[in-house]
Amino acid sequence: MKRLALPRHIIAAGAALLALIVPLAVSGHAQAGGSQQSVQTLPMSKTTIKSVLRVDLTHDIVTMRLHKGMFHGMPVYYIITDASDFGLAHDLNVNYAPKLANMAVGCPVCVQHVSLSTPPGNKFSEAVVNFQGVPDFSPTRLLVPGPTAFPPAKVQPGSVGDAHYSPFIRFAGSSVVYNAPIIASGAGPFDVMHHTNTEDRVLGIDTKERTVDLLLVRGFDSGQPILYISTEASDPAAAVIERSTFVPLLNNAPFLGGDDFLGSARERIFVMANGQTGKNNPQAQGLAHVILDGHNAEDANMSTMGLLQALHDGGDARNVQGDFPTLDSPRHANAYSPLWDAQVGVWTKAAIAKGLNKLQTDENQILELAAKGLITGPMGAPYGSAGFVINCPVVGFLNARPGADLVPNPLAD
Repeated sequence: MKRLALPRHIIAAGAALLALIVPLAVSGHAQAGGSQQSVQTLPMSKTTIKSVLRVDLTHDIVTMRLHKGMFHGMPVYYIITDASDFGLAHDLNVNYAPKLANMAVGCPVCVQHVSLSTPPGNKFSEAVVNFQGVPDFSPTRLLVPGPTAFPPAKVQPGSVGDAHYSPFIRFAGSSVVYNAPIIASGAGPFDVMHHTNTEDRVLGIDTKERTVDLLLVRGFDSGQPILYISTEASDPAAAVIERSTFVPLLNNAPFLGGDDFLGSARERIFVMANGQTGKNNPQAQGLAHVILDGHNAEDANMSTMGLLQALHDGGDARNVQGDFPTLDSPRHANAYSPLWDAQVGVWTKAAIAKGLNKLQTDENQILELAAKGLITGPMGAPYGSAGFVINCPVVGFLNARPGADLVPNPLAD
């Protein structure tokens, strides 16, 4: 297996795992281990990306449309989740994310310039996107928990973007920015067991039918449970925990601490470092929880049913997102961005002693706790941006539509 030379702070794994290669066209649902009748699906009325084909709530899988591109003669496969233009977002049935138009502000390389070519004899099909940069999926993902689970003792991302790779793309002459993460590369067969040529959330891929099964993430927004996927992160540890591609250049996306401010492409996501842990604990939340209780060190595939069940039962980090596409206020609905500015919170000893370190589901409630000094940044730093971003496009909501925050913003919008 090809190994990638990474900076010394990213610890290389030991011997390479033997990859179990599956056929070129493979359905993750076919390996689910249960009948189709037993699978609970999300009503399409509760999805935000209307182009999704299916949301399997039994195994936490979203089936999405797969698109083929090229990189210097090599096939690559990508998904489309968001667009910065209202009309084009609705034409493609993806999330409308106007903030993405600000991606090139202060960071031109954060937007990958791509071109289109038409396949010979094309009569009724999409053109091929020609990419300038791609992820390398060959490294072995590694996570060794630390003494308190988080921070980890060792990490190595399972995929790393090259110097020209960004999931955010733009065509020459157009200002529209699309979120188009590459999730597999090469001609196949595709490895959906150890992910040597697929991203670590890919559970099934069918290049003939042009579909891909991706592991979902469960979180919250405005007090409501939501579903999203995670595809890139600008920090190596975040990329490992998120099972996403490490893309350090995204750290320069506008701008650190940016939220609903002029020129910002980011929105806030709230991550707890030291929330409660414990399997089936309804108050569990955070990075220590997902590492300990979410089987985070394991590869995600349709054979690791213990991992899938743990995540389904609340083993995710249960992060809280900021603005969401379904919010009542157009201002806040249109402030949604898939590029999340991570706000990593640490419960203080005083908060833990008082039993206040419970599950949080609303951004303003978290900001209120931080304003009272009950949550700080890492190492006691002031609460705020942790200095990295995560590309996490939202897919839908489980129960009621997120409509408004539960309490007013203590920082005064």
